[in-house]
Amino acid sequence: MDQSELRDQVLAILTKIAPDIDAADIKPELAFREQFDFDSMDFLNFCTALSGHFGLAIEDRDYLRLGSLAGCLSFLGERLR
Repeated sequence: MDQSELRDQVLAILTKIAPDIDAADIKPELAFREQFDFDSMDFLNFCTALSGHFGLAIEDRDYLRLGSLAGCLSFLGERLR
């Protein structure tokens, strides 16, 4: 899977969890919580959805890396090799 496909899949999961956001407006390096209303339950649901979609075990210690689009893409890119 290339980076563009991975990005599209992450954004699809994100907008399913938080349907009010516009994926086109997301700044990759900025934390989700700084860009839109994304509480801790939304974040947990997002991490769980990523885990299920990609078939990965995501540990609590990995959550820090999943707080932004760039972090998600980096983490998933490493894990999906």
